[in-house]
Amino acid sequence: MAKLKFALAALLAAAAVLVPAQLTAQAAPQAPAAAVQAASPKADGGSPTAAELLAKTAKCKVVSKGTYTNTQANKKVNICGATGAFYWTSGMNIDCDGQTTAQCNKNTDCCYQNDTSFHLANGKPLSAAVTPYVVIPLPSSRFKYGSNGIKGGDILAVVYNNQVEYAVFGDEGPSDIIGEASYATAKALGINPDPKNGGTADPVTYIVFPGSKSGAIDDHNATVTAGRKAATTFVSKN
Repeated sequence: MAKLKFALAALLAAAAVLVPAQLTAQAAPQAPAAAVQAASPKADGGSPTAAELLAKTAKCKVVSKGTYTNTQANKKVNICGATGAFYWTSGMNIDCDGQTTAQCNKNTDCCYQNDTSFHLANGKPLSAAVTPYVVIPLPSSRFKYGSNGIKGGDILAVVYNNQVEYAVFGDEGPSDIIGEASYATAKALGINPDPKNGGTADPVTYIVFPGSKSGAIDDHNATVTAGRKAATTFVSKN
């Protein structure tokens, strides 16, 4: 779980070591569906474009009580609220926890942990190298995700560089840190996924849709289908 390894990551920050990222050493993991290209209006069967989603998140109704830190972008971040969604904009740190893979293991990631907060149906942790997922901070006085209807497996639209990737809420992180996603999420968006030197300080917007869980947490096709539906509703109601 991402929360346990941040103590060590903080000590290594001065040496420019990035915060967690983990994957598993199975046969070459299948790459997730490519991030949704949003250059043209209503691409991909009518799902919202990156520009449309960003237009709806340009203003922030702050719902978090206090700010979070994104260690990649070195900035303070608020969680914002909207009809049917919560969102924030930060950089991206790489989470490489979960099943051990060639990409995510104790040799590739100084802070590797072989578990995630939420598991597959068979009880195994997620694979950061395979499943696009996002890390949400542990509940605190700042924001309690569960009290706001968010559960493990709920879907997020992750917007970066005119692209949209749909991911699940798959792991928890420190209560004061935000802006972290799995190796697979970063790779799908063209962000360096290396847990040692990857991530980006450029703006990444994360939009979580409470109650949007589509079924199996690792079924990325189902995640994309349900995510596009939730994103369409978000755009129409905000």
